[in-house]
Amino acid sequence: MAQLHDLSALEQAEGIRSGEISPVELTEHYLTRIDRLDGTLGAFLTVTPEIARKQAEAAEDEAAAARRTGRALPALHGVPVPVKDLHNVAGVRCTMGSRMLAESIALVDDHVVTKLREAGTILLGKTNTPEFGLPCYTENALAPPARTPWDLELSAGGSSGGAAAAVAGGLAPIAHASDGGGSIRIPASVCGLFGIKPSRGRVSGGPLLHDITGLVTSGPLARTVADAAALLDAMAGPMPGDAYAAPALPPGETFVSYARRAPGRLRVACVTNAPVPGIEVHPDCRAAVQETAALLTELGHKVEEPALPATDGVRYAFTRVWSVMAALRPLPPEAEAQLMPLTRYLRTRGAQVPGTDVARSLYEFRALAQLIADGLMPHGTGYDVILSPTVATPPPAVGALRDDADPRAEFAAVGAFTPFTPLYNATGQPAVNVPLHWNDAGLPIGVMLAGRYGEEGTLISLSAQLEEARPWAGRKPAVW
Repeated sequence: MAQLHDLSALEQAEGIRSGEISPVELTEHYLTRIDRLDGTLGAFLTVTPEIARKQAEAAEDEAAAARRTGRALPALHGVPVPVKDLHNVAGVRCTMGSRMLAESIALVDDHVVTKLREAGTILLGKTNTPEFGLPCYTENALAPPARTPWDLELSAGGSSGGAAAAVAGGLAPIAHASDGGGSIRIPASVCGLFGIKPSRGRVSGGPLLHDITGLVTSGPLARTVADAAALLDAMAGPMPGDAYAAPALPPGETFVSYARRAPGRLRVACVTNAPVPGIEVHPDCRAAVQETAALLTELGHKVEEPALPATDGVRYAFTRVWSVMAALRPLPPEAEAQLMPLTRYLRTRGAQVPGTDVARSLYEFRALAQLIADGLMPHGTGYDVILSPTVATPPPAVGALRDDADPRAEFAAVGAFTPFTPLYNATGQPAVNVPLHWNDAGLPIGVMLAGRYGEEGTLISLSAQLEEARPWAGRKPAVW
């Protein structure tokens, strides 16, 4: 017999609208699972049961009133959605994964949280993240590491590892996440989830955490394509003060509507080699791409393998900008010695980068985006989608990427694990992880699809077609 957490988020929302599911009951179900399983999975840094119960009661009253009057409700009304702990929720602590901020209480909501409130979602808590979201694993000095529920010896990835562990382990139906170099797509890959890094400017980063580099965006993690699309609908939209704004959807369209239509015949560029030199891609990751390419061909798409050069240019530019972003976090000088070794290393390095080098690096990002738009993906004559591995190896063990004794070597290891994802943070293009493949060890191996700037709809339609052809939501991890 199916339990509440077996249902998709949209199925839960439909049950709430019809009165068959109570938001209070649903919230209690997840709070119970968090209490029982979070010590194992390391998904949450802060659980907010009082807030969740109060919001659930209000959502239940609102749903009852809507049924009486025939009024429509938001698509995810009453559905629990935790928020990554790099983001502010007024009145709730925001640690950013750092013990230096362990007692920091947010004074205002981030804009994305305002959107989630307006959508009627329920805050279960704040999910685990590494310090300031800098590495692609989720280990910090505040809480146990986030682990993939497919194998508890292995990492849930990062920096949205807590959010991914929560959704993959049935502690939340969907989750808010964020991505500055792959931090949605990497955890999605190692936890067997569908995750969307939206186009630059699709989701507001304000009012306090505007990213002047354009690398970082919030996005959804989910078990199904339609659930992720619905959460993106809830989070998307410009807000006052935004530095970027992605092209609006056509009038009357939603991202969920794209999940319910065929994508048409697309031209797909299949890439298996890393875009930076000297990095080997594991056979399991290559096999996942090759199997996906074969499936795309069966579905009628045209798949080609263009020869694309590997270059260190973007890696060096990304490293400079990432280091500067780490250095910008305001902390008192006496706090530096208590930061994680990788954080200290990046902050020291970032403080030494000249302003002209930052500007040149940002220009390299823009030049690369123009090159892809004009040379690889022009409308009508170019590729519609780029297929590649999401990460270069299967999920690593907890602690395998971390090297407190040599943070420089750690940063190199992080880059070798994730050579594919930062490209689309640099260009601002949308990209998704699709959980189509599991290796012989039973571990999820994701593949990444990237589209033209502003065309998340194409990726959602294509992903939904792949999901229908080879469903993955029925697979259940060891912890469920």
